[in-house]
Amino acid sequence: MPEHEYHNATICIIGTEITRGIITDRHGQHLAAELTRLGYRVNRIVVLPDDGTIEGGLKANLDHSDVVLVTGGLGPTSDDMTRRVIADMAGVRLVTDPYAWQLVYERMGERIHGPNERQALIPEGFTVLENPRGTAPGFRGFIPISGENGVTRHVACAAMPGPPLELNGMFEDLVRPWLASLRGHHETSRDEYSVYLLGESVLEAKYAEAARDGVQWGTRFQPHRISLYVTGSSEDARRETMIRLRRILGTELVANGNMEAVDALSDLLLEKGMMLSCAESCTSGYLSKLLTDRAGSSAWFWGGMVTYADQSKICLLGVRKATLEKHGAVSGQCVAEMAEGMLHASGTSLAISISGIAGPDGGTEDKPVGEVWFGFASPEQKTEVVRLRFTTWGRDSIRRRAAVAACVLARAFLEKRPLLDITGAWLYI
Repeated sequence: MPEHEYHNATICIIGTEITRGIITDRHGQHLAAELTRLGYRVNRIVVLPDDGTIEGGLKANLDHSDVVLVTGGLGPTSDDMTRRVIADMAGVRLVTDPYAWQLVYERMGERIHGPNERQALIPEGFTVLENPRGTAPGFRGFIPISGENGVTRHVACAAMPGPPLELNGMFEDLVRPWLASLRGHHETSRDEYSVYLLGESVLEAKYAEAARDGVQWGTRFQPHRISLYVTGSSEDARRETMIRLRRILGTELVANGNMEAVDALSDLLLEKGMMLSCAESCTSGYLSKLLTDRAGSSAWFWGGMVTYADQSKICLLGVRKATLEKHGAVSGQCVAEMAEGMLHASGTSLAISISGIAGPDGGTEDKPVGEVWFGFASPEQKTEVVRLRFTTWGRDSIRRRAAVAACVLARAFLEKRPLLDITGAWLYI
């Protein structure tokens, strides 16, 4: 690692869609906030079209920057020029990196041949950054800059893909730790939390209500949660802010650290030596997918059934026809019988059932779109049912949040905490 000290940073956002006003840039604000928390001074945020002008735009920022972050321009087409420009500035060749090739091939298979091969091109000597959420790897390294006094500086440069989910994950997992390891800046204390079931706008609004003076925050959206980063002021002020936020949102929806709800549940199941099964209706197997996305999940997940039609609930789970006729499939009575039927069929320690209205149609005044019932059955506990009403952001959103809610509530059920008391505080889901 070069001995140069790193203080100043420039963020270069590359994308013709941004310069033409088709989409709005949010990378600059997010990355600037993260760099500031690391103790860097952000001199410029530059937006450049993905064309022949990016070379001049990038070079113009090297003389007054110790760090340059570049987003976008890593795609497979000929107008994705970020790789070549950075290689030219570093004075190195653009080469096919074996690790980058492997990563792209694992994602694309034989489709890599042709234009997609460009995504394996990396400036020689730079380090490949894995992109598990997309096909284009990023890279990081140092660009040597000769000064007037004959001393060579080494500008730290990281290139990341443009799609937000890909960029945010790569920055947080691979680029941020690298920048933190460089000399010269002074990182502020940062606490990390995981927030479930809420939208970013709701979280930020409620956080603003809870925050003490001097406490700052940032968020990172992920498919099944939002990562919340709290910085500034004193440790006591940050702690008091989070106590107040939990009172507003509900304690169970704010977890310490980098934690998926499914991991918190699976850890508890492993600790107790328990097996889980599930019966799903409106989520159509999404909970089972979430559970089995984890390697080794067969140690604690027995399996499940997707019982969508009423007849399947009757035939496979033993739900009574009279229950469905009187109360309907979206009811506490139905999910109780679904969970107990699944428990009987599997012989597991815990069975979860879900039935609801994911939309966009099918809702009524009494049972609107977004209403979801959950059942939890165990040989050692009385069956419990819970009703939640999710804000309608679309069918997929309701299914996804219902699966996450099932994980949060299942953990609480196993710990024998009253579910109705817990969900009574969930006002903003």
